[in-house]
Amino acid sequence: MRHGSRCLVSTLLVALFLLADPGKAESQSYPITGMVDLHVHAAPDSRAPRSINVLDAARFAQNRGMRALLIKNHYTETASQAYLVEEEVPGIEIYGGIVLNRTVGGLNPTAVENMARITGGHGKVVWLPTFDSQHNAADTDNVPIALGGVLLPETIRVLEIVAEHELALATGHSSPDEVLLVIREAKAIGIDRIVVTHPSSALVGMSIEQQREAAGLGALLEYTMMTVVGSEPINGFAEQIQAVGPENVVLTTDLGQADNPIHVDGMDSVLPRLEAFGFSRDEIDIMTKSNPARLLGLD
Repeated sequence: MRHGSRCLVSTLLVALFLLADPGKAESQSYPITGMVDLHVHAAPDSRAPRSINVLDAARFAQNRGMRALLIKNHYTETASQAYLVEEEVPGIEIYGGIVLNRTVGGLNPTAVENMARITGGHGKVVWLPTFDSQHNAADTDNVPIALGGVLLPETIRVLEIVAEHELALATGHSSPDEVLLVIREAKAIGIDRIVVTHPSSALVGMSIEQQREAAGLGALLEYTMMTVVGSEPINGFAEQIQAVGPENVVLTTDLGQADNPIHVDGMDSVLPRLEAFGFSRDEIDIMTKSNPARLLGLD
């Protein structure tokens, strides 16, 4: 199926969902009213086919009473999309940001400034390089952020702009040592809102001790539901969250891939199992409401 056809199917599914019996839908769903998903992949996107477009992702989330979504694209800014989606789908807040990979010029202060000034103030987050990071792309063209344990001047300038515009900083696919280096410098520069991008994933590879250190420095830790949707075991995922403390965690979906559930369905898959594992509803609310809202500066 071509990507355009897949997105058409997703639109039809939205229509069918909204016409479905509300009582039946509610009985099969986890209560996600007021939740904020800070890691939403959706079409249009150049990286991979997506299961849903940004408008339909917003419609599903709005229908379930979610408070906000943050659109992430590895290769282009998303504040512009966020502005348009919020205009078309009232009743939910939509935000975007920029990932500093090679397609936007890497550590490009001008690109960050531009994103921060896009109409409506929907640009909220700056991610350091992800798939173009030196940690992930050591053998190809990459975007280094440090040399010899010292942040590059370009990195420092980007951090200064993040602070000037009161944006949130995400550490991208930096190495564990780089993550800790960035957090310390960001705090010194005056950045209050920092999230470590999925630290337990192989793309980053932080130990529990390193994650605790990052949290102690004032950063939140992102754990993504994508890794445990469907029939994937949840025990290891849940144990890691317990080890670092739910008060230090932001739960996101990181969904939108063609072979995975859409975002709200992923939440329905993962959140009940976390509750069954032993997390209280209050702890889940901290990870899906309070912490992500604080990271975006909403509360």
